[in-house]
Amino acid sequence: MRKLIVLTFVTMDGVMQAPGQPTEDPSGGFQHGGWAAPYFDEFMGQVMGEQMGRPFDMVLGRKTYDIFSGFWPQQDEATNPGARPLNQATKYVASRSRPKLEWQNSVLLQGDVAAEIKKLKSGIGPELQVHGSSNLIQTLLREDLVDELWLKVFPISLGKGKHLFSDGAVPAAFTLRGSQVSPKGVIVATYERAGELSTGSF
Repeated sequence: MRKLIVLTFVTMDGVMQAPGQPTEDPSGGFQHGGWAAPYFDEFMGQVMGEQMGRPFDMVLGRKTYDIFSGFWPQQDEATNPGARPLNQATKYVASRSRPKLEWQNSVLLQGDVAAEIKKLKSGIGPELQVHGSSNLIQTLLREDLVDELWLKVFPISLGKGKHLFSDGAVPAAFTLRGSQVSPKGVIVATYERAGELSTGSF
C-alpha cells in the first residue's frame, strides 16, 4: 500500500493559495501571492530537502502541474537540488480536460480521479506526494484518501483565499508524529491519519 502525503504551506487561518510568488494564483481576486517567501531560510530549505530527498511520485492538479512544468524542467539539476527529484518522479495529473503533458514522466488521470488514485495507492511504488493542488486536495480529503499531512504553518493570517480544509472534508482524527519550529516561527508538523473522530465533554 502506497502512502498518499499532502505537503502544504498554510497560514494560521488555513489559507494555502499562492505561497510562492505574486502571480502564482490570483484567482478569486487573491492579492497576497508570495506570502511564504519572506519566511524561507536555511532551516526551511533543509526541511524541504529532507522531505523530497526520499523516493516519491507526485499527484498534481492541473494548475499546479502547469506551474511546475513551466519551471522545473528548465532548471539546472547540478545547481538547483530540487530539480532532479521533481523531474525524475512520475507525475500523475488530475485534469477534466485532455492536456498534452510534455514534462517527462507525466501521466494523465482520466475519469473518476478518486478511483484512479485509490488504484495508485493499492499498487507498488514509492510514496505519493501532493504539492499545491488545492482543488485536488479537497477531493482527496472528501474521499478520505490522505494518509499524512506534512504542514508548514506560517505565522500570518490572510482571511480570504483557498483553504486547506473546506466544507467537503470529512471529520477525521490525526496523530502528530513530529514537529519543529523554524527561526522565523514556521511550525513544521507531520500528522498521520488516525481513525475516527472522538468527542466528549469536560
